[in-house]
Amino acid sequence: MQTILLVAIFGAILVLSLAVAPRRASVEGFFGGLGATGQSPGLWTLVLSQVTTWIFARSLMNSAILGYFYGIAGTLAYAAYYGSFLTGAYVVGQLRRNGAMSVQDWLGARFGQTGNAAYNLVIGLRLLSEVFANLIVVGLIFNAVSDGSGTAAVLAVAVLALAYSAWGGLSAALRTDVLQMSLFLMIFTVAFVALILNPSFSFSAVATAPGNSGGYLGWVLMAVAALQVFSYPVHDPVMMDRGFLADEKTTRASFVHAFWISALCIIGFGFFGIQANLQGAEYEGQLLGTWAQMFPPFIFIALLLSLLVSALSTLDSALSSAARLVVEELKLAPRSLNGGRAAMVVFTLAGTALTLWGNQTLFDAVAVSGTASMFLTPVLIVGLVLGRQVALWAYLVAWFAAMAGAFAYFARSWPTIAAVLPEGHKYEQLFVICVVVLVVGFVAVILGSRRVASPQ
Repeated sequence: MQTILLVAIFGAILVLSLAVAPRRASVEGFFGGLGATGQSPGLWTLVLSQVTTWIFARSLMNSAILGYFYGIAGTLAYAAYYGSFLTGAYVVGQLRRNGAMSVQDWLGARFGQTGNAAYNLVIGLRLLSEVFANLIVVGLIFNAVSDGSGTAAVLAVAVLALAYSAWGGLSAALRTDVLQMSLFLMIFTVAFVALILNPSFSFSAVATAPGNSGGYLGWVLMAVAALQVFSYPVHDPVMMDRGFLADEKTTRASFVHAFWISALCIIGFGFFGIQANLQGAEYEGQLLGTWAQMFPPFIFIALLLSLLVSALSTLDSALSSAARLVVEELKLAPRSLNGGRAAMVVFTLAGTALTLWGNQTLFDAVAVSGTASMFLTPVLIVGLVLGRQVALWAYLVAWFAAMAGAFAYFARSWPTIAAVLPEGHKYEQLFVICVVVLVVGFVAVILGSRRVASPQ
């Protein structure tokens, strides 16, 4: 019965998403998000689109899992990444005041094609990770309610998300984001209210919970988030694309509202993981099996629907950003509807193939994109904020340091890499890696920078 209900409701949401997608798409709407009459998206369209594309399914799962193992510290550490909306708003504002209409505009003007190629490689990896990380969650959910159904569910969701994304591009993503986020908030609110009304729930217990493994590693992750939060939003093309769709005042307000709404959703979802540990439930199936044993069927279904809706909403936005990257930045396809759609098909096929391959190590490889993005911190602070000219060699040193750091974390179990890294938990090693990446990057960028001469 649970499976039938889940499929029926999620199927209805898919049909609604197809219904609200624009019937006709222009090139400007497909790549720039403009409406049928050429208008820019409004404040709450931007807010809901930002939120729904950042609280994607894997993020919700991560928050709950970190809450289970590290208590409130783990959940707050993951929520700290949502400070990226505030740092992202600042970076977007600085870019726009410098006359740039994308990160690539600013990087290209200072570092040429080489600088843009290095950046585009990182964001291409980020977009691919968003596609298959969310499809992974779709497979987990359907396997949890009906063993063996995950593969069919992954294929169905991938095809349907591609269908309406390719129909209208960014304009379709913005419209469906509003629908999907509204539905997510309603469904998640039902589950959350049921959680806090449960007699066994205590805010004070949740707020002080140490988790299954103690809170220490949660605070280590908080420190990692603090080191990555400046560069993290800039390597997310979905967020950056939405930073240049409307006027500056609307854009700035949308980032601020997206910050507090998404942070509350992430913390709220983390409560479900913390509560599972407080009740002594065994960790099973990345918490999906745990929740199935803990909660009444309607709460369990509401949680699963929340995850599925968030996965769907992230997929369409990732595909629209992939189309813009391939067509407008890399210029690998003509700036046409068919060019954008071809890019979407490639990313969908690649993401689906990686999901069905089921290689967890590969997922870990793209999950370190936050470390790979850290080359941007010294470049943006010295070049954008302080207004100094940074040499290309310094930019590349910072980039190579970040790539090396990301690789070191990915390959931390390899004997040659393990011999270099300090002993400790993987999160402690990640913290050390991040510090080294930033130190190397800042030293190179400061040494390779000079003051820009003032015009006479």
